[in-house]
Amino acid sequence: MGGLLNLVLKRLGLGLITLLVVSILIFFAVELLPGDTAEQILGQGATEETVAALREQLGLNRPWYVRYLDWLSGAVVGDFGVSALSGEPVMDVIGGRFVNTLFLAAYAAVLAVPLAITLGVIVALLRNTVFDRVANVLTLTSISSPEFFLGYILILFLAVKNPFFPAIASLSDGMSLGELLNRTFLPALTLVLVVTAHMMRMTRAAIINLLASPYIEMARLKGVSPWRVIVRHALPNAWAPIINVVALNLAYLITGVVLVEVVFVYPGIGQALVDAVAKRNFPVVQAASLIFAATFILLNLAADVGAILTNPRLRHPK
Repeated sequence: MGGLLNLVLKRLGLGLITLLVVSILIFFAVELLPGDTAEQILGQGATEETVAALREQLGLNRPWYVRYLDWLSGAVVGDFGVSALSGEPVMDVIGGRFVNTLFLAAYAAVLAVPLAITLGVIVALLRNTVFDRVANVLTLTSISSPEFFLGYILILFLAVKNPFFPAIASLSDGMSLGELLNRTFLPALTLVLVVTAHMMRMTRAAIINLLASPYIEMARLKGVSPWRVIVRHALPNAWAPIINVVALNLAYLITGVVLVEVVFVYPGIGQALVDAVAKRNFPVVQAASLIFAATFILLNLAADVGAILTNPRLRHPK
């Protein structure tokens, strides 16, 4: 147990170091952008006094290292400063939108994870058949298609030609759960099509690799049915790579939704990030980028821990 705790703590420490490096990259990437931030926000008609006042308000007249340390210390406690446009706290601007993004990611995950694992088991059992070949072609097509392309195709066929679902995922207070699920179905389905294909192929590969193991051959020689071999013998030992792939795809669902949110005008943190970039609202850009990075690193950590817990060779390294 002590060895397992040490491994988890080591992964956590590496995650924190990675997040620190990413925070430096985010901060200085914004700093290196050309032009004066205050002038860009106020426009060409701003006076020197107005520009100076905004620079004072945003803290742009302080040394870069002071501003970085202030920003980082505030980010640790959830204080990312104030919006350069509205003057509201950044967390008030993106907090609700981040909740919307988490909902969309959870919606897609509930649909994608069981579907991907089930299809992966089926195509592994029916490998080298017509069904397996067709499934491989469809999954490769889905993986190769950009999210925005899939989104527009779904809008064309499920919102325009056949108006089953709304093309714009507009949300409002007081919506019922059924209406919320209906309005967000198309963006969720777009994410499902992308991540299901990857998870299904990895599940198929893990199952097929285990089917060549001696204990699987022994179970077959005993007359165990193919489905029982998969469910009782192969699948439990394939959970380590499957959990790893699922966790990584969940990270993508949260951090890779920017294009999907823009296509469907979904009020999530990805849409807020795009709007902030267009308006040079850099406190929001930095906060959203750091939240995306922290979420991705956290889910990668969960993938590592899940792989350790489900693999005895990782729990008891020599």
